[in-house]
Amino acid sequence: MSKSWDAVVAGHICLDFIPDLSQIQVDSVGALLRPGQLIEVGPAMLSTGGAVSNTGLALHKLGIRTRLMGKIGDDLLGSVVRQIVETHGPGLAGGMVIDGSVDTSYTVIINPPGIDRMFLHAPAANNTFGAADIDYEAVAQSRLFHFGYPPLVRRMFVDDGADLVTMFRRVRELGVTTSLDMALPDPASEAGRVDWAALLAGVMPFVDVFLPSIEELLFMLRRSQYDALIRQAAGSSLLSLVTDNLLTELSSELIALGGRVVGIKLGDRGFYLRTADQPRLQAMGAASPPDPGDWARRELWVPCFDVRLVGTTGAGDATIAGFLAGLLRGLSVKETLRMAVAVGACNVEAADALGGIRSWDETEARVAQGWQHYAMPQPSPSWCYDPLYGLWEKPDGSRECDSGDDQQSGVGAAA
Repeated sequence: MSKSWDAVVAGHICLDFIPDLSQIQVDSVGALLRPGQLIEVGPAMLSTGGAVSNTGLALHKLGIRTRLMGKIGDDLLGSVVRQIVETHGPGLAGGMVIDGSVDTSYTVIINPPGIDRMFLHAPAANNTFGAADIDYEAVAQSRLFHFGYPPLVRRMFVDDGADLVTMFRRVRELGVTTSLDMALPDPASEAGRVDWAALLAGVMPFVDVFLPSIEELLFMLRRSQYDALIRQAAGSSLLSLVTDNLLTELSSELIALGGRVVGIKLGDRGFYLRTADQPRLQAMGAASPPDPGDWARRELWVPCFDVRLVGTTGAGDATIAGFLAGLLRGLSVKETLRMAVAVGACNVEAADALGGIRSWDETEARVAQGWQHYAMPQPSPSWCYDPLYGLWEKPDGSRECDSGDDQQSGVGAAA
């Protein structure tokens, strides 16, 4: 039976205010935020943010029939959110819940040159979005359901994530493939004090595709190790300290909890994928891979494509959109991974979350024209390089590596 939509994307949505700080000359956050001073800035960009906007609209731009579900207030900011969403296509805002009792969520993104971004975020309406706000009749008319950012949606993390589990269980009962993305909680907030390991243990049996970042995963499953790595990084990114053994351990834990496809976003070090066995992949629902044998028991690491970096807003969400679009289009696992990082790479060529996203055909053509990956060293001696797809693979003993005669020599790797 044909479905009305390929994907429903639900969860966190907000309005982003992004002032142009490109002309500001500061060497520290303190200099930028000194009390009592006036700082002249450039024009502000207004855009929608959050998983519903970033992943959902990216999927739409990639040609995936997408239904968006989020909650906004019946206020001025809410009307701006609807207007912006509708500029991407008439009717795209039709799935929004409009609640006159709450304010619309917003974020002020402070992104001066040479300093990592800072976010001033008001959760507002997102905190009241729960399982009862999902239109399950619409979800039943889709192949895949993706939910983003439970740590920023209070109803989804209180009571040990009871609403999150209820929602995912109901969706799975509809035969729809489920997908979940996370966000990094503020350690000082209520979300930062949640027992995320217990929450994940409760929801993972109902999650087919789990797509967190490595920082989110460490925070939730190995908080002490996360804190130690933050200290070791000494103000830099902890990404350089992530090893293949750590990724194998974390993904094994998630698959043991019930996950079938686990993708871990690694920022500029690329994207890592681990999958369950074939019988479990065959039970993934309406968007399960057409060739589950190709997807089963894989451990792959694909580096980023070579780009001129403009901004990283929404890069992880764009990578997710590329991955889900590949899955929905029935691509092989390696083709899906390659397109995921290709969409993510296009994203960082623009300052906002959607300006760099190209159509599926344009992205595919760019890859086919020989777009190069960044060079990435072999993760460890047990991994082999596949020059056709520009990625590393760790054999599981049941299949040979697909590598050719060429070993990586500066063409492809590291993301």
